[in-house]
Amino acid sequence: MNKTRRKTWLNILLIGLVLSFFVTPIGHWGKIALMQLFAFAPDEIPAEERKLIPTYDWTLKDAEWEFFNFDRSRGRVALINFWASWRLPSLPELMTLQDLYEDYGDRVDFYIITDEEREPVELFMEEHGFTFPVTYKIIGTPSPFPEGDPPRSFLIDRDGYIVVAKEGISDWDSRSVRELLDNLLSTP
Repeated sequence: MNKTRRKTWLNILLIGLVLSFFVTPIGHWGKIALMQLFAFAPDEIPAEERKLIPTYDWTLKDAEWEFFNFDRSRGRVALINFWASWRLPSLPELMTLQDLYEDYGDRVDFYIITDEEREPVELFMEEHGFTFPVTYKIIGTPSPFPEGDPPRSFLIDRDGYIVVAKEGISDWDSRSVRELLDNLLSTP
């Protein structure tokens, strides 16, 4: 009888834990932690397989809602990330991008791009303590990068070649990404 009671309590605790992942904030942060645990650094595209972006002529909006052209990154290393605040996998990826931005923001052009409205994005940024610059995609404007669901990321070298193209969550704050960036930045 004692063993049965113990099993019953263990089953109730297990069911409670599983349910907490669906109906409480513990579940939200648990999912974030699991995504971070299973996120890996994006793979570098071998040099002979890299493709040149078709154009730098791409109009975007900055955080102040001012238009600018992607052409300002010609000749610079650029990291482009498409994200959405409502897509849970975007959050853990943005956390790693924040860390990378803090160390490389003065040497790499970061385009953390969303097609959402300004107000919810500003709230999201404040809530999570993100300081990287947000870029707003203009709906209907052609992009030099393939369309798809966020998160999606691209790393471009100084010559406009796509060095990394990754769909889905990645750990951008990894040693391999930092080594790749250091290499791209040291190459004239």
